[in-house]
Amino acid sequence: MTALIRWGILATGGIAHLFTHDLVQNGHTVQAVGSRSQATADAFAAEFAIPTAHASYQELMNDPEVDVIYVSTPHPFHAEHAALALNAGKHVLIEKPFALNAREARQIVDLAASKNLLVLEAMWTRFLPHMARIREILAAGTLGDVRSLLADHTQDLPDDPKHRVNALALGGGALLDLGVYSVNFGHAIFGVPDTILASASFKATGADAQVATIFRYAGGQIATTFSASNTLGPTTASIIGTHGRIDIDAVWYAPTGFRVFDKLGAVLETFPPAEFIGRGMHFEAAEAEALIHAEQNSSDIMPVEESVAIMRTLDAVRAQIGLRYPGE
Repeated sequence: MTALIRWGILATGGIAHLFTHDLVQNGHTVQAVGSRSQATADAFAAEFAIPTAHASYQELMNDPEVDVIYVSTPHPFHAEHAALALNAGKHVLIEKPFALNAREARQIVDLAASKNLLVLEAMWTRFLPHMARIREILAAGTLGDVRSLLADHTQDLPDDPKHRVNALALGGGALLDLGVYSVNFGHAIFGVPDTILASASFKATGADAQVATIFRYAGGQIATTFSASNTLGPTTASIIGTHGRIDIDAVWYAPTGFRVFDKLGAVLETFPPAEFIGRGMHFEAAEAEALIHAEQNSSDIMPVEESVAIMRTLDAVRAQIGLRYPGE
């Protein structure tokens, strides 16, 4: 019988709640949680019936009953906390974005390789059922020569300057919180862009409010993305080829459906939203567990080297729009 993979949850914020809820609802083993205080750790553990609550992140790392750590702290702390886990001999699933920049991403990947441990970016979209089916359609050549991608991710988030999404010190802004999904999607379809054009507008805090990008690839393909934290748009995506297109419904990066059209507009396939328990974050956990059991340290669906490449693209976008984070 295959041994259970035991999860440790690092930090107790909103995304940690969503992830842990999906793990518990889908039968995964959450062994421990670590927080900066015993009170918050105890409250989180009580909410999800987690056996062990630790009053520090280091205590979580020292727990011999934990096999893999889910890092859910704000972006600027991903590299530090991933290193903490890897140095303690734990596999790591890091919430997106993988790091604050490509330099940190490279350090994480190199450290994981030196320890012979799994590190995986928790870009949950890649592991969802509708994206798995889209990969099959593209591989079958249904769309012909795929030429373009359109993707937007917009939300009307709080304007409070103290809110994480508006705080540069926490890596706030539309690009790393929202645009990362579309940029990641572009990499998944076309790879690393050959040229990058970007434009942005900013909030009073210095955080980016809106970011538009145009990526051109060596084969002539073009991907356009738009992200915004101060307006709510359609949040849809389309993949367009010479023989047809795929229109992904709102919200395209979350569990949803899509339609495949031929070049004359006739519907070839309708993919309804898949049915499962929870939000869908357990799919990335299942991938991590399968890789650990197989003793593989990188995923074919979300390779670690691609996570580094995506951070390079995000760095290039930030260089064009003049966005730097404190300490860089």
